[in-house]
Amino acid sequence: MEHPQIIQGGMGAGVSNWKLAKSVSQMKCLGVVSGTALDSILARRLQLGDPHGHMRRAMAHFPNPEIVNRVTDKYFIPNGKKTTDPFKPVPLFNQHPNPALLELTVLANFVEVFLAKENHDGLVGINYLEKIQLPNLPSLYGAMLAGVDYVLMGAGIPREIPGALDTLSQHQKTALKIHVENAPKGEEITFDFDPARLNIPQQNPLKRPLFLAIVSSVTLATALARKSTGMVNGFIIEQPSAGGHNAPPRGALKCNDQGEPIYGPKDEVDLNKIKKLELPFWMAGSYANPQKLNDALAQGATGIQVGTIFAFCEESGLDDQIKQDFLKQLEEDTVEVTTDPIASPTGFPFKVVQMEMAQPTNTNRNRTCDLGYLRTAYLKPNGMLGFRCPSELENTYVKKGGLIEATEGRKCLCNALLANIGLPQQRIDGPETPLLTAGDDIRVIKQFVKKEKTSYSAEEVIHYLQG
Repeated sequence: MEHPQIIQGGMGAGVSNWKLAKSVSQMKCLGVVSGTALDSILARRLQLGDPHGHMRRAMAHFPNPEIVNRVTDKYFIPNGKKTTDPFKPVPLFNQHPNPALLELTVLANFVEVFLAKENHDGLVGINYLEKIQLPNLPSLYGAMLAGVDYVLMGAGIPREIPGALDTLSQHQKTALKIHVENAPKGEEITFDFDPARLNIPQQNPLKRPLFLAIVSSVTLATALARKSTGMVNGFIIEQPSAGGHNAPPRGALKCNDQGEPIYGPKDEVDLNKIKKLELPFWMAGSYANPQKLNDALAQGATGIQVGTIFAFCEESGLDDQIKQDFLKQLEEDTVEVTTDPIASPTGFPFKVVQMEMAQPTNTNRNRTCDLGYLRTAYLKPNGMLGFRCPSELENTYVKKGGLIEATEGRKCLCNALLANIGLPQQRIDGPETPLLTAGDDIRVIKQFVKKEKTSYSAEEVIHYLQG
């Protein structure tokens, strides 16, 4: 098939929402929704009253109305909750999640993709993190029920996902190996998902979406192309200037005077070796200009993936006040992006936007892990699985066998990223606060808001990239 040249990156949680992906897809590029934390996002949108009815309109098309009714009864609040009331929590995933959580996850992914694909024939993708393992199978199935065209995945080695897409397309029971930190060598612990438990009509196979792996090295691309459980259909070659999580530098970690990781020649990707894999690839990380698109094409790439330039456009899910604060300070050159090697509980370097916010980041928040997407599995002495996060309360983390030094400098990305999109949890001492991420090339955005212009659209971005 003919792949699109421009891919709009999947920025989580909820920044690459269905509105943004739909706008991009309608212009014959690949619009991508973020699949991160969609269960919590749907639950919170419903608790805010779903004021425009988009969630309920999409839910009405889900093939099992009983699941829709159960989710609606649990989370929907007509006219929305009080501003000061906390959101009702969503259960945390474990190896054997309760059926209600599975139903919510499948439904939430269906809703986001359905809305992105509604009333047009453009292509829509969904982006997941391999690191967030436990929700991935029900999430994929929900997206596939809505007809998703591409699945993009990074932040790990997604070797088993292509095979999972094959079995899920046949509505078959699927298993995914769980990374367990102290599991005995050779012991496999899996997360099992059986679509039959959802009582969804399974008369026909689902469309198997194309799978694009997000990689930062030839070694990983080669391994995935040769050893994945199913077909890998292409690669996103991501450089460390991209927003969000970055791959760590190869070799021993060295930092500059500002404490940022130093990348060198070992981190450069040999595109001639990538081309020998004979699969389509896109370049990502500071490629948001037409000359870079032409350069990528000249080097044999199918096109480019860009994120940051879309993150602050009108259609993105970022809170409007955050967008306005960012664009104003960008014009004043008071915004910077730094790479923090320890902020993320994943252990991957994470890009952090340094700027003044109406609601400044609370560095003294009470540490709590009540969303749990970035937790790591470990084996308890009794042989059961436990989960811990270095951003949770230090004493709790240590009691679970974690090292106290691993908690230093960690931030709660899960709660902060939901605050970024206007869905902060309310605490006794106030709402959770944002932590903004973006790529290094933020200043390319300045051209869209000069001369008293205070916003810009996804359409303007695509016209610019296409020259």
